Order: sequence, then structure tokens, then C-alpha cells
Amino acid sequence: MQSTDLGNKESGKIWHRKPSPAARDGIIVNIVHNTSDYLPKVLRFLNVAFDSTGDCLIAGDHQGNIYVFDLSGNRFNLVQRTAQACTALAFNLCRKSEFLVALADYSIKCFDTVTKELVSWMRGHESSVFSISVHASGKYAITTSSDTAQLWDLDTFQRKRKLNILQSVGIQKVFFLPLSNTILSCFKDNSIFAWECDTLICKYQLPAPPESSTILYKVFAVTRDGRILAAGGKSNHLHLWCLEAKHLFRIIQMPTKVRAIRHLEFLPDSFDAGSNQPPPPLVKVIEDLPKKKVNSGDLKVKVTSGRIQRPAKSRESKAQTRILKQDLAGNFENKENELSDGLNKKRLQILLKSYGEYPTKYRMFIWRSLLQLPENHTAFSSLIDKGIHVAFLNLQKNYPIKSRKLLRVLQRTLSALAHWSTIFSDTPYLPLLAFPFVKLFQNNQLVCFEVVATLIINWCQHWFEYFPNPPINILSMIENVLAFHDKELLQHFIDHDITSQLYAWPLLETVFSEVLTREEWLRLFDNVFSNHPSFLLMTVVAYNICSRAPLLHCNLKDDFEYFFHHRNNLDISAVIREVYRLMDTTPTDIHPDSMLNAFVALTKGQYPVFNQYPKFIVDYQTQERERIRNDELDYLRERQTVQDMQAEVDQQRVEDEAWYQKQELLRKAEETRREMLLQEEEKIIQQRQRLAAVKRELKVKEMHLQDAARRRLLKLQQDQQEMELRRLDDEMERKVHMRDREIAATAKDLEMRHLELESQKRLYEKNLARNQEAVAKEMREDADAYRRKVDLEENMFHRLIGTDQTQNEKTQKLIEENLAKAEQACLNTDWRIQALHKQRCNDLHRNECYQEMAKLLWKNRRKEIEVLDAMMEAEAKKWEEAEEKDFHLKSEKKAAALSDASRKWFLEKEINDAAEHAQHLCGRVMPKGQNEQVALSCLPRTSQSNDISSVESLTQISLNQRRTHWDTMERDLMEKVRNLRQRLTAQARNRCQTPPVLAT
Repeated sequence: MQSTDLGNKESGKIWHRKPSPAARDGIIVNIVHNTSDYLPKVLRFLNVAFDSTGDCLIAGDHQGNIYVFDLSGNRFNLVQRTAQACTALAFNLCRKSEFLVALADYSIKCFDTVTKELVSWMRGHESSVFSISVHASGKYAITTSSDTAQLWDLDTFQRKRKLNILQSVGIQKVFFLPLSNTILSCFKDNSIFAWECDTLICKYQLPAPPESSTILYKVFAVTRDGRILAAGGKSNHLHLWCLEAKHLFRIIQMPTKVRAIRHLEFLPDSFDAGSNQPPPPLVKVIEDLPKKKVNSGDLKVKVTSGRIQRPAKSRESKAQTRILKQDLAGNFENKENELSDGLNKKRLQILLKSYGEYPTKYRMFIWRSLLQLPENHTAFSSLIDKGIHVAFLNLQKNYPIKSRKLLRVLQRTLSALAHWSTIFSDTPYLPLLAFPFVKLFQNNQLVCFEVVATLIINWCQHWFEYFPNPPINILSMIENVLAFHDKELLQHFIDHDITSQLYAWPLLETVFSEVLTREEWLRLFDNVFSNHPSFLLMTVVAYNICSRAPLLHCNLKDDFEYFFHHRNNLDISAVIREVYRLMDTTPTDIHPDSMLNAFVALTKGQYPVFNQYPKFIVDYQTQERERIRNDELDYLRERQTVQDMQAEVDQQRVEDEAWYQKQELLRKAEETRREMLLQEEEKIIQQRQRLAAVKRELKVKEMHLQDAARRRLLKLQQDQQEMELRRLDDEMERKVHMRDREIAATAKDLEMRHLELESQKRLYEKNLARNQEAVAKEMREDADAYRRKVDLEENMFHRLIGTDQTQNEKTQKLIEENLAKAEQACLNTDWRIQALHKQRCNDLHRNECYQEMAKLLWKNRRKEIEVLDAMMEAEAKKWEEAEEKDFHLKSEKKAAALSDASRKWFLEKEINDAAEHAQHLCGRVMPKGQNEQVALSCLPRTSQSNDISSVESLTQISLNQRRTHWDTMERDLMEKVRNLRQRLTAQARNRCQTPPVLAT
């Protein structure tokens, strides 16, 4: 188990290592609050409340310190100091950061844990509030004291209902049932009533418990579902009530060592949220009552709008009755923002004279009631919003206070007073006057300001009429009273030149805070605030009279000054009794109450105007002070300018010295680096020489490597060309073999189909004979035209061949004399052209075969269509057949025309390419001006063009003629390939024997 001491810390960690519950009692951490004052003491925590999630809780001690403990975040924070003990707490409001606290002055306050600000202040109770119950929605709250219970709306913080009872029957507890709108009220006579929250109509009353187990209920607990009520008190019996059936269903007896039950709580299970927990098995059930409904004859309840009575009992038992006064018809007392009317000033004075002081627990409440503080939040906020007054910006220089918080509160209070009235910004003794009240009310600045303002208006009357001098008129009153009651002491003051400004004014301007302890000062002002404003002046006279023995022994002025500025061995009770004697025995003509007004409270809403001072003097001093302040600012500004200039000159001198030193270092560094550069240059020259020799060696090696690489490349290219030729030969042979097999298979199929159609063809030969002659004529004409076109194309082709041969003969000599590199390029180009033309020839051959097969298939298909059409519609389909044939003929003509144009364009393009090629070759090997007559093509390209043209010219020959021509062309092509291979081999052999020549 860990232990955490809060001490004087306002925030920190709850535990500093991983928490683990104790083995025996399950305690995780023990939190204590010890003060670190001169006499340490333990501050007791009085109340604790969890929020709705159970992860956070708030706790308040008997000095009014309220802490928030975040169990999941392992943090605690001090959120409020109320300066009085808290009697009840609630932390499950609808706004999760707000909580309610009931204080010892019978008021309820709502604070915010995040902003630490006061949200609302609710009043109306006349006794201590010991219970706060919040509705499940967090919008309503019930506060309970011994004599009344009040229902509050937490959205507006207004009181909705008030439950009053007779003094003979007190309230034990009033609370909301969980997760419902039912209010349960428990009274000290063991009667329990259930009320509807919205209408405040009595729903039911629980019957009286059996006489065999009578308990005065003190504590209560309800399950989370609101079905079972547990009640206990000063007994070891525990009663369990079923609220649904409205009867007592079980009585549990605790162990014999248990004499009273102080607190009850249902522990939630993992799934039922505490709705089905019977007590642990350390107890035994002594009586189980039958679960039967109570008859209406056994228990009678009379419910009226204004009076509710208990059920009738036997004559032997005395019936106790009470009246529950419900404020209906809107006659409700809304006193939450009003002062309590239960205090009587005369009775308070009698109580004060009897005990000498007010109870510490209720002193602040009594003071606020006596002073009738209006609590003008808006007006005070407007004064605070104006900020710190310029007269108190440097307050800590004149009044060094150790506590920063106390200094800030004092600074804000004095600034608010200065903004309220201008004279207070020039009053030198105002901090001394306000300091004791600031220290007392440092946690409530509004009350502090209004107490000081009330003190100034009433007990500081006529103090400012001789401003800036001390109040001569007030001091004269004091001197007159002293002369009447103690002439000897006054004569002693006169003999030693001691005026009232020395023996009276220091006590007034500090309101006795320098000469009294805290407890003595509080007792004194209990009496001051309970009497006429002249009581304070009489206190000065009484203090001097009660101290006459030591004063008569003082002869030096410094001794008198020390006496009235330090604490003395004096009984404050004797001083107070002397004050009352002076108040009663002083003649009317010199009595201060005849010259001072009676007590006047501050007005509500806005504070009164305070102008009881010589305005022209204050204005003049303000102007003079402003002028002096401006002059001082000008002087400070000029002095700051001179200091800045001097600092700049010093800085410039330092920078100059540093610059000269830096220049000297740079010069030395420059010389050193110049020497290093010379050495480095020599090294670089030597390295460059070695690098040049290495480069020469590498260049020679590179030349040898390039020569070897070139030879290897040529050899590789030659091998690749031979390999490619062999691959082409194999491919051609495979294609020819496949073609022969396909043609043979197709021919067999066609012959079989031809035999089948031959018999059908004879049936229609007579009908087709008439059209055959015309068709034959047209075919002959087409054949003649085709032959003429072929002859023309062959003539053009032969001219192209003749031109190529002529040009080749002229340029052959130049080509053979060309450089080895150009020849190699030409050979490479020829090799690519050969490969491409071989592929083209193969494609043309395949195209020819496909066309032949397609033509045969088309003819067979046409014959089949003719047979079918003749069989189905012999006569009707002839015209459609003629139209189709005519359309097909036109299409064939268009295709033939396109083929003719394509071949013509191809031939012309080849001629132009050959001419450009020859011209290009002649331009590289002949002098300028002699390359116009050079031939434009070489032999291999011309041969391939001739082969291609020949192949294309045979596309329209019959099947047998094509086969014969294809065999002849194939033999010629193979012969040319062998010749080309021999030429390439001879050229490669000659090139290897001849050294390489660089091209220009």
C-alpha cells in the first residue's frame, strides 16, 4: 500500500509506482494532508464524492480545501479554497467539470474544476446542509438539512420546491432513486415517503417495520435499479425493503461486535451493476417476512395536498405526526441570492458580549450579514476588468510580500478601489488598511473588496477631508475623549511632544493589525462590525488607557513610535470591555457617535459614488504626480538613450579590437596557407606528370584493345550473318514442304467436291450455255487487257534492270575502291535488305498460295450456292445471281486497279531509291562535280527487286503455270544466295589480310 501526502502542493501524482492493492484489506493508496507550518497538523477530509464514471473524485477537508483526484490519469489538483469547512459534496452534474459543495455558512456553491471559478451561489438553508442528491440526468439536485429539503434546477440555479416540516420531526435524508423520477424522503421517526419529482405528488409510503426489530434509521442505500432499499442505524440489524412490493422482505443481523451502522453502499457486480447484491455471508437472516401484498385494511394512508399523516396505530402507541408544508400555487421563497433573515443584530450583540467573540465556524457568515454585502458581481467584474492601476504597478517594492498569490489579490483589490474612487490611488496608507482583510478573504476577492469598501464608507468617515494630511477632525475627537477619561496620560503625551498623529493615527491607518495577533484582531472586529462606527475610535482611546502604565514610563519619541507599531503584552478582552465602558460613559457633546453617521450598507447593483474628499487637492496632486511621472519617464528615457549610446560605443570598441586581432590572425593564416599552396602546386605538377605517363600507357592499351575488339566484332558479325542465312534456308525449306502438303490436301478435297458437283452441274449446263459466251467474251477481253498491262509492266521492269546494270558497271570500279568501312556498311545494309526481301518473298508466296486456295474455295462455294439456289428458286434467283456477279466483278476491277496502282508506285519508288543510292555512293568516292552520271543501285538490291517484281507479275497466272514458275524462281534464288555467300566469304578473307583504313 502506498501513502501520498498532499502537503502544500496544488497538483501532483497520486502514486509514484504501479498501484497494487494490499493483500488483506485491498487498499490501493492512502492519501493524507499534512501542513508544513511551524506547528504541523493533519487536515481531515470530511466529504468525498465520485463523478458519474467513477474515474474521478473530489474531496474536501475541514479547512475548505477541495481537491480533484483523477484516478485514471494519476493526478490530483487543488481546485478551490473555500476558507470554511464543507459539509456535503456532489460531482455528478450534467456539466462534467462542475461540482456542488455545501459550506459551513449554510450556503451551496457551484464551482468549475477546469476554470476554478465560481459558477453560482445558492442560499436558502438556515441550518447545515448534510446531504446533496443529484438526479440521474444531472439537471436537478436536492439539498437536505435537519429542518428542510430544497429542490434546485441546476440549469438556472433557481429553487423549484421547498419541503418544510415541524420541528418535532426532523429530516433524516431526502434523495433521488437511481434511474427514476422518484424522490425518497426519510424522517427521524422512521417514516419513508416516495414522491413524484415533477408534480411532487406522494406516490406511496412504506409501512412501519415490525416491533421485534425496531431501528431508528440513520443511513440508507439503494441498488442501481432502484428496487431494493437498505436501511440501518444504531443497531446490528439491517432492513431490506422491496420498493416495488412496498414491504420489508428481509432482516439481516450483523455480527455481535457491530453495534451501529455508519454507512451503507451496494457493491456493483460485473454484469448486474449492483442490482442483485445481498450482504456478504458473515451475517445471518433472523427473519424472512412473507412476500405478500399489504391489505388496505392493515395500513391506511391519508394523503392530502397540505397535510400527510402516518397510518393509524393502536391506542397504546403514541402516534407522531408532522406537517409537510408544500409551497403550492407559486408562493415559493427564492432566497438563494438574498442575505439570511434569521440573524438579529441585537441578539448577536448579546451573544458577543457573553462570549467575547463569534464562533470561528460562522464568523465570515455573520460578518457578511452584519455588513449587508450586496455581492455586486457585475460591478466588481467591471472594476477588475480595468486591470492593475498605475499607482500599484510597483506595489511589491514598497510592500514585499512573500506569497505571490496574496500580493496579486492585494494588488487587484487596491486597483479596484482606485478605479472606484480616484482618491484611493493617492492614499498612502490604503495597503496597510486593506491588507488584513485581503489576507482573510484572499479566496473571495468580491467579498474582500466589499468589506473594505464598507469599512471605508462607515468606519472611515471624515478621514479624507484634510487629505493629504491625517484626519485632524477625527484625531481631535479621539483626543477630546482621552482628555475626558485620562487627563494624566494626555498631559504626559503633551509633555513629551507626542500628538494624536503618533498615538492614534498609526492604530487607525493599520486598523490595529500591527499591534494585535490574528485571533485578537478577529475578536476586536467582531465587536467593531457589531456596533456603531464610533466604536473604532473608542477602541483607540481604550488601547491607550489600557496601556497607560508602559506609556507613562516612555520618555523618548522613538519609544512611543515603537510602541504603536509593534505588538504589546495587552489583554484584548480588557480593551474591548474598556471600549464598551467608554461608549456608555462618554458625554454626548464629545461622543463620536454624535458626529458620525449610522451604518450604511453598499447599494445593490452598482456601488455608491465616493467623493468625500477635497477634490481640487486630489486633482492637483494627480496632475503633479502625472507631471512628475512624465518627467521621470523622460529622464529615464534619456538615461536609457545615453546608456544605449555608451553601450554601443563600448561594443564598437570591442568589435574593433576583435577585428584587428582577427585581421592579424587572417594575415598569418594567409601566409601559412600560401606556403602550403606552393607545396601543393609542386605536388600537383608531379602528379600531373605521372598521370600523363599513365594516360599514354592507357591510350596505347586502349588502341590495342579497340583493334582486337573490332576484329572480334567483325568476326562475330560474319558468323551471325552466316547463321542467319542458314536459318533462312531452313525456314524456306520448311515453308515449301508445308505448302506442298497443304496444296495436295486441298487438291484432294477439291477433287472430291468436284465429283459431287459435276452431276449437279449437268442439270444447269443448258441454262448457263446462253450466258457462257458473253462471260467468255468478257473474260477474253479482260485477259487481253491484263496481258497488255503485264507486258507494259515487264517492259518497265526490264528498263529498270537495264538501267541498273548500266549504272552498276560504271560504279562497280568505284565501289570496289571504296574504304573498308564503307564496304562493310554496304554489306550490312545488303544483308538486311536480303533478309527483308527474303521475308517479303516468303510473304508473297504465302499470299499467292492463300489466294489460290481462297479462289478455289470461293469457286466451290459459288457452285454450292448456285446448286442450292437452283434447287430452291431456280428461276427467281437467276436475276439476283446476275446482280451479285456484276457487283463482284466491279469489286474485282476495283481491287485490280488498286493492285496496279500499288505495283506502279512500287516500281517508281524502287527506281528513285536506286538512283539516290548510286548518287550517294558516287558522291563519297568521286571528286565534286563528277557524281551526276553515277548509277543509283547495286547488284544485290537490283536482283532482289527483279525477283520481287517477277513474283508480283505472276500473281494472275493459272495454277500449273504458277507452280512451274515458282520452282524456276526458287532455283534462281538459291543460286543467287550461293553466289552472294561466296562473294561475302572472299571479301571477308581479303579484309582480314588488308590492314584497316580509317574513313574520312
